[in-house]
Amino acid sequence: MRCPYCDHRKDKVVDSRESKEGALIRRRRECLNCRRRFTSYEKIEHLPFMVIKKGGVRESYQKEKLLRGLLRACEKRPVSPQQLDDIIDSVEKHLADSIDREMPSSHIGQMIMEQLRVLDKVAYVRFASVYLDFKSAEEFMQELNLLLSPNSPLHGKT
Repeated sequence: MRCPYCDHRKDKVVDSRESKEGALIRRRRECLNCRRRFTSYEKIEHLPFMVIKKGGVRESYQKEKLLRGLLRACEKRPVSPQQLDDIIDSVEKHLADSIDREMPSSHIGQMIMEQLRVLDKVAYVRFASVYLDFKSAEEFMQELNLLLSPNSPLHGKT
C-alpha cells in the first residue's frame, strides 16, 4: 500500500473494522515515513463463473437457467424439488472446486445427464433430446437403445 501523501510503501495498520455485512474491511493505516494516517478498504473479489457455449460464446453461469432445464425435463415425473437442488448443488460444487473460472456447457450437460440417468430415465431422455440435439430419429433411437440395453446397469429402472 502506498501512502497517498508521500508515496512511501511502508505503513502499519492501527485499526481494522469489518462492515455490517462482513463483505468489506476498513483499515486505518499510518505511514511509517510521514506519520500521516489514511484509510483503505478491502473486499473479496468474486469473479463470475463463465460457461463456454457450443459456438464459443461465453456467458456467466446462471443457476435459474439450469433449474428451468431440469424442471422441463422432470415435468410430471416422480422427481422431488430436493433432488433437483441436489443435482444443481453437485454441479455448483464441481464448478467451485474447479481451478478454471470457465467451463464448457458440454461438460455441465454431461454432469447433469449422468445424474438424471440414475434418477429417472424419462427425465434423462427428455434432457438428452434437447441437450444432445439429435439430428435424426436414428440418433435418438441409438441413445434409447443404449439406455434400455440389457447390459446397461440401469436396465429396468425408471
